[in-house]
Amino acid sequence: MSASHAFTLQGARTLFYKEVLRFWKVSFQTVAAPVLTAVLYLLIFGHVLEDHVKVYGTVGYTSFLIPGLVMMSVLQNAFANSSSSLIQSKITGNLVFLLVTPLSHWAWFAAYVGASIVRGLVVGFGVIVVTFWFAPPGLANPLWIIAFALLGAAIMGTLGLIAGLWAEKFDQIAAFQNFIIMPMTFLSGVFYSIKSLPAFWQGVSHLNPFFYIIDGFRRGFFGVSDVSPWLSLGLVAGAFVVLAAVALELLRRGYKIRS
Repeated sequence: MSASHAFTLQGARTLFYKEVLRFWKVSFQTVAAPVLTAVLYLLIFGHVLEDHVKVYGTVGYTSFLIPGLVMMSVLQNAFANSSSSLIQSKITGNLVFLLVTPLSHWAWFAAYVGASIVRGLVVGFGVIVVTFWFAPPGLANPLWIIAFALLGAAIMGTLGLIAGLWAEKFDQIAAFQNFIIMPMTFLSGVFYSIKSLPAFWQGVSHLNPFFYIIDGFRRGFFGVSDVSPWLSLGLVAGAFVVLAAVALELLRRGYKIRS
């Protein structure tokens, strides 16, 4: 390995460590609070609908709900990690300390997205641990669970990076999250199977990329899903490749971070 490659690797590792430490130092807010929110959703929806809704024929509603809440937490927190970190650095002015380093755009991408994946998975694992006692959802195929959890967190970490590069103030990040990320997450089948919807809304749901992440993730728990997990995997992987290419190009150009 050349000296330049070794330096880039070390720099990416250091930036990754800094990003992980950034959210872990306030873990009560960044980890515990999202876990509590997911538990509240479970208590409210599970209590109201458990005796009235059966999914996939035999799966209880509370058990069905848990994987959706886990993945919703993973997606939202992975996005929040990279987007909030980058916009905060831009506004406070400490981004200049990264700009003067010879880190490549690959190093930036790996560090920011890698830390987002870590935060998303930590929160998701916390939700599983806490909600497991209410209704164990089963474990039909762990490989699907791992694959979609990693890809889902990577996609949202990358999307958060793009949003952080684009935004110039916190209001823009909040608008991006409230008017795009939140609705797409809630309408992706977290709280219901799309097969319970009329045909028109089933078609609309198939246009939502978050649906494939959550549906494939559920496949790992129950062994059944609304669409083929291989189709979901292909679409999700393709979405990550496209978003990663966009993010890397923006970083290479120094979009809105270099004058």
